[in-house]
Amino acid sequence: MFVVTAHTRENVLLSPAGDRLATRDGFGRALLELGEKNKQVIVLCADLAESTRVLAFKEKFPERYVEMGVAEQNLAAVAAGMANYGKIPFITSYAAFSPGRNNEQIRTTISLNNVPVKIAGMHAGVSVGPDGATHQALEDLALMRVQPNMAVISPCDAEEAYKATLAAANHPGPVYLRFGREKTPQITTPESTFELGKMQLVWVGESPQVALFATGPLLHNALLAAKQLEGEMSVSVTNVHTIKPLDAKAIVAAAQSAGAVVTIEEHQVAGGLGSAVAEVLAATYPVPMEFVGVHDQFGQSGEMVELIEHYKMGVQHIVDAVRAVQKRKNI
Repeated sequence: MFVVTAHTRENVLLSPAGDRLATRDGFGRALLELGEKNKQVIVLCADLAESTRVLAFKEKFPERYVEMGVAEQNLAAVAAGMANYGKIPFITSYAAFSPGRNNEQIRTTISLNNVPVKIAGMHAGVSVGPDGATHQALEDLALMRVQPNMAVISPCDAEEAYKATLAAANHPGPVYLRFGREKTPQITTPESTFELGKMQLVWVGESPQVALFATGPLLHNALLAAKQLEGEMSVSVTNVHTIKPLDAKAIVAAAQSAGAVVTIEEHQVAGGLGSAVAEVLAATYPVPMEFVGVHDQFGQSGEMVELIEHYKMGVQHIVDAVRAVQKRKNI
């Protein structure tokens, strides 16, 4: 294990293989804390209490838990009604079903009315593994970030997921929170700060030549790629935990400093983080870009490591993308 310090004075750990937790576990921990502190917090679930890590909340606060069954459209609509009368509802299911299946209800009853429902999408990305394409949500960030009023958060580890959940509860409008099933490395520490809408510079070399923007657990691969590139090329790595509202000033500043950009996400590059960053830079400071993520494909069954490599989101793929964009910058 070693510590990376950046201008933000954040401590970021490239943790050993044994130090792993699922981001959904951070959500479950925060939900219990919220339940203790605020009686307006309630949970609605689509028959997946254990998988979505709300079982402990259900057992401790049964009067504030509503089991909706496999009815994701009702999950959104009922929560919207409760939020309209002062409650802070968290709705939970697999991201493939919420917001995948109930996108219209989220749009019409939650986003349009700007009510503070918090949507927890679990098992996102290909790293859910053997569940296969039907359950691997790769479009959820795109679906949610285009909805007016909706904030979108994609935490990098369980610790950040815990802080993001607490922040979501305090946000006055609707929030989408993206979580994974598989255990992934712990990158941040309890001392690391979290502010919705403010990305964090977590690695910076001297006079960086390429700026890396990563979201979710793939931030760990981005840091490993930065480490591998030491001695060859200087890069910066930014943790984009909030996809919306996007920290446009920080994106432009990093692009101006480096002159080239790579985005990294476990999601379709169309409509996700890559598209969001490209939109900002196209309007303000165009630079060469490379996009690490899923390129117009569905997922498939397999082990997490196999799928990350198959869809070219591994450490070496990030290194290759950095080299490619640097080469284009110098043409």
